[in-house]
Amino acid sequence: MKSKIKWAALGGLVLSFMSLLVHLFLAKSSADLVQYSAIKAFSEDLKHANSAGVKGAGSRKLWGKVKALEPLQPYAKPRSSFPVPNEENNGFIYAKVFGGFEKIRTSICDLVTVSRLLNATLVIPDIQESTRSKGISTKFKSFSYLYNEEQFISALASDVIIVKSLPSNLKEARKRKQYPIFKPKSSASPSFYVQEVLPKLKKAKVIGLVLSDGGCLQSVLPSSLVEYQRLRCRVAFHALRFRPEIVALGHLMVERLRGSGQPYLAYHPGLKRDTLAYHGCAELFQDVHTELIQYRRARLIKQGIINEELHVDSRTRKGNGSCPLMPEEVGLLLRAMGYPPRTRIYLAGSETFGGQRVLIPLRAMYTNLVDRTSLCSKQELVNVIGPETPLPLDSFQFTTVKTPKQLKEEWDKAGPRPRPLPPPPGRPIYQHEKEGWYGWITEKDSEPDPSPIDLREQAHRLLWDALDYIVSVEADAFFPGFDNDGSGWPDFSSLVMGNRLYEMASARTYRPNRRYLADLLNSTTDHLYHPLRNWTLSVREHLNRSTTEDGIMQEFQLSRSKSFLSHPIPECSCMTVKTAENLHPGKSSNLHVLFGGRSECPKWMVQATKTVGTQESTDDETETQEDEIDLGQDESDGSGEGDTIPSMEQDEEMDPDD
Repeated sequence: MKSKIKWAALGGLVLSFMSLLVHLFLAKSSADLVQYSAIKAFSEDLKHANSAGVKGAGSRKLWGKVKALEPLQPYAKPRSSFPVPNEENNGFIYAKVFGGFEKIRTSICDLVTVSRLLNATLVIPDIQESTRSKGISTKFKSFSYLYNEEQFISALASDVIIVKSLPSNLKEARKRKQYPIFKPKSSASPSFYVQEVLPKLKKAKVIGLVLSDGGCLQSVLPSSLVEYQRLRCRVAFHALRFRPEIVALGHLMVERLRGSGQPYLAYHPGLKRDTLAYHGCAELFQDVHTELIQYRRARLIKQGIINEELHVDSRTRKGNGSCPLMPEEVGLLLRAMGYPPRTRIYLAGSETFGGQRVLIPLRAMYTNLVDRTSLCSKQELVNVIGPETPLPLDSFQFTTVKTPKQLKEEWDKAGPRPRPLPPPPGRPIYQHEKEGWYGWITEKDSEPDPSPIDLREQAHRLLWDALDYIVSVEADAFFPGFDNDGSGWPDFSSLVMGNRLYEMASARTYRPNRRYLADLLNSTTDHLYHPLRNWTLSVREHLNRSTTEDGIMQEFQLSRSKSFLSHPIPECSCMTVKTAENLHPGKSSNLHVLFGGRSECPKWMVQATKTVGTQESTDDETETQEDEIDLGQDESDGSGEGDTIPSMEQDEEMDPDD
């Protein structure tokens, strides 16, 4: 009997061990499949969708083009005498560009414009975010890590002479720092370059520029320099193309998002630590995240970038529109607009401060919220990065653990008693804590210097932002969580909105007024998830209006003085007048006021866009009335104060047009 029990116990142990091995094997083999969870969710979504699903997802009110903006067409070609540059010019300009994706893109556009202004040859600038990184792929160097060099040079051949490096006879002097170096501000005027920089350029034949503010030329230029504004557009929207690997993966992501003809919305939260610290939005977060924002704000005050107190009332700042819309609030606004729970939403941005915790409410409202990691496999992302030199995963030195005997010997040799107890031993900062930005805050008074892995990840963020930029520009609708924040730094959402306004002005791009929406959200704080009918009507009316001419005029007043690329009209666009008359017969358009009636498109462009259906021309004018009808149908119970944002279960069964 005992032998049988032993054999049974041994058999149980063997089975348990084999079961453990099987589980480990399955877990390892399915690791890569997790990356495609979003695509699986999309396929499941299509199984549950009925034949009217495509019709509902493609509803005009949610995804359709804004007819009032169809007359706006991209037109950045020179419209006056703009001679081809001469090789016998004033000299060479080389530059070092610091900052992230937004600052790099804006700085390069300004660099080309300044080179044209000074009649100089531009050396392809060095992107320090990739140059400082250790061990990135040797296939790419600085500028080519992000952009296509050949495309950049050829697209601007008739505007500026661009070379890949200085001539060999001038390189040595640059290494010895014998050439004048300037550090212009982002608001530098053309007269600064003509009066201060040009004389030294003519004398030395080479000058260097160090750009760290996200640009080197003021946004609004005199009317006499209108061709230089168009040059900025040609650089940003035609010459600055990402390298082929990035473009290919970006378009593949768009194809996956639009599977089976479904549209998608791109959303950029704008939750970045620097901008949150600049505006004093620390109290929007909790625990250690508030401390991290305050620490960065203290540094900005010490550097003279902020001339305010360290502690400010974040509620007041949010009420003024200086703080971002939180993901939960964006989800409520999209639900009020009528976007169904299965709407495909792409989360853009390589950095979302606060991590996944702040996205939980939005994910609960929209289950198809995805980002690049859920759309692409690990191998696809690695192919974009290229081969890299391995780096140690953990560079921290763990403290040695002392034995009880050693501790007793130290205590005996410590001197006469009584004496205070020794301080507790320092706890090592683990890798996951440092990557999460909170390990050092309880250990040190200063933020640790970036490690080699940190520098490499900063370079990788350029690639992730480039992918997000492609997906956001191509989106059927775009919603910014934080744009034109007033900090003076270029931001991702504004660049996307400017690109969409240039290439396809009629695409649905929301331009929310955060101050107005903050008042709306505060007015219904007691029942955010069950607002009254009037509240939902107000949200729809405001957001629908923000996609039209009124939203463009508001952006013109707010963002024009800060960033030209966020609002590149009227200089880089034209009006197809015949189309505008068909859309608004007998009515004056705000666009005509903006353009001053001077910028008509060429005849060939008018011919291509003059066919507009008469039925479509009245769609936008009746949109508000249709919303009221929809809301009336939602409240068919006759109460008059029914919920206009139904529960998840109810909303999945309702018509997406409601």
